[in-house]
Amino acid sequence: MSKKWVYTRLFEPLRKLFSRISERDTIFILSLFVGIACGLAAVALKLSIDAIHKSLTSWFDGESYNYLYLIYPGVGMLLALLFVTYIVKDNIGHGVTKVLLAVSKNESKIKPHNMWSSLIASSVTIGFGGSVGAEAPIVYTGAAIGSNVAKAMGLSYKNMTILLGCGAAGAVAGIFKAPLAGVLFTLEILLFNISMSSILPLLLSTISATVISYIFLGDSLPFECSLSPFTMHNIPYYLILGLFCAVCSVYFTRMTLYLEDKIKSIQKPLLRWGLSAFCLGLLIFLFPPLYGEGYEYIHELLNGGTIDLEGRTVLSFFMNSAWTVPVFFLLILLLKVFSMSFTNAGGGVGGTFGPTLFIGAISGFVISRTINLIGGSGLVPEQNFVLVGMAGLMAGVMQAPMTAIFLIAEISGGYDLLIPLILTSTVSFGLTRVVEPYSIYTKRIAKRGELLTHDSDQAVLTLLKTNDLIENDFNSIEIDATLRQLVDVVSKSHRNIFPVIDSKGHFQGFVSLEDIRRDMFKVEQYDTLHVYNFMKSAPAYVYIDEKMDSVMNKFETTGAWNLPVIDSDRTYLGFVSKSKIFSAYRDQLKQVSHD
Repeated sequence: MSKKWVYTRLFEPLRKLFSRISERDTIFILSLFVGIACGLAAVALKLSIDAIHKSLTSWFDGESYNYLYLIYPGVGMLLALLFVTYIVKDNIGHGVTKVLLAVSKNESKIKPHNMWSSLIASSVTIGFGGSVGAEAPIVYTGAAIGSNVAKAMGLSYKNMTILLGCGAAGAVAGIFKAPLAGVLFTLEILLFNISMSSILPLLLSTISATVISYIFLGDSLPFECSLSPFTMHNIPYYLILGLFCAVCSVYFTRMTLYLEDKIKSIQKPLLRWGLSAFCLGLLIFLFPPLYGEGYEYIHELLNGGTIDLEGRTVLSFFMNSAWTVPVFFLLILLLKVFSMSFTNAGGGVGGTFGPTLFIGAISGFVISRTINLIGGSGLVPEQNFVLVGMAGLMAGVMQAPMTAIFLIAEISGGYDLLIPLILTSTVSFGLTRVVEPYSIYTKRIAKRGELLTHDSDQAVLTLLKTNDLIENDFNSIEIDATLRQLVDVVSKSHRNIFPVIDSKGHFQGFVSLEDIRRDMFKVEQYDTLHVYNFMKSAPAYVYIDEKMDSVMNKFETTGAWNLPVIDSDRTYLGFVSKSKIFSAYRDQLKQVSHD
């Protein structure tokens, strides 16, 4: 079944139908459809991960060491690697970052295969024990659904971006049963320049996705737990937790990016997989909570239970002493970053969202257990700190405090802890921001100048591409040509600037009509004067792949209205003009302004 057939039989009639209603109503209807599709995708991902996980581990003998932990994660990574390499043939890792790049660099267009490829690859990766989260893949899937629906319906960049956001929001809402968190996630992390009037489609998408999730997965909350009432005397301890979460957030972000870069510097994929699989299997064998998402351990901690590792690891003796328990979990906290990085860099597909929640929960447990050991048992409620720690680390790593606060409240029913959630998240976010101005999702692309921000001016400059603004209707002349040849070129041109090149097409300078005005009528000098007698050097050069904010800085510094565009070997490509940039800026501003 060809794409053309699907388009002709399905989308073309729909486009004709929607052409009869307003664009605003079209977006509302499509946002509902996208939300339902994302809800179904989230359900499919969750059920497939659970099915694979149970089929592999439900028969384990709890009294013996589970040596299969050494093998399972590597097998899942290999299957995902083969699937991505030979079937998908595209890089589908780091889903949230890919969505950000699609908005800023690819007109919000995402390839159709991303509507299903991330689901399959992440299901296998996590189901077999890969130490990553399912949330980033489902966000990528949801954004791809929204993008491709908009593309099929022929919507503009502005509305395609809104539907992309609806898909991402619906995905978060579907996987967590948290509609408000889905909206906030999109507003804080993905669509920086969306306006309040565009929130209604996001709400429609998240509500419909949440309803689908409740229908298929039941009405229980993802992290339902028993919490103790909030008391004011615990505020200083929540401040300490916020500080600790900030430290962990900086560690998480920097160590993750460092490890992935180091591991991916291994050029041979099978060697990289083998090394990563061995290291990951060993870590999980020694620290079983690193297996998969680890959410079952979070559930245990949230409900005030104790994690029994007897017979499951050779390190279970750590649990025999009160003071070594927080030490053991501190090691898990530190090593989760390593296990996650080995999974992603070794060929697995997953995100950092889940590990962020896991490390946040462990952070809250380590701090509260340490406080209780120092100040006396029961001084602070450990399950409360586990929950608040999840929000604290999210706020620092993702730099999205509102998402962190309301997501944790929604997925646990912990609105009674709203004050400590706000307090810890704010402290963690503020302190992390001082050291790390960008989140784990945006750090790399911000350095490349490809990140859209809440600054509309900067957002427009990021979206503009130098290659699209080149004017190449300037008649060029070789540097050793005579005045006669130059006058002939002038007579055929409608521009008043003439780029000068050498025999290999390399840019040498330019001649303006004003430079030759007094000499062009002196026929007796036509063969004695040459182009180099009139040529001037360009005040600056613009490179074909240069970022637009850098180009604008050159215009401002030089005061020029036209600058030559060259490639890396100085080959002349055309000119870019300030007026053309201003015109494109106005057009692009209309696109990013979501009225």
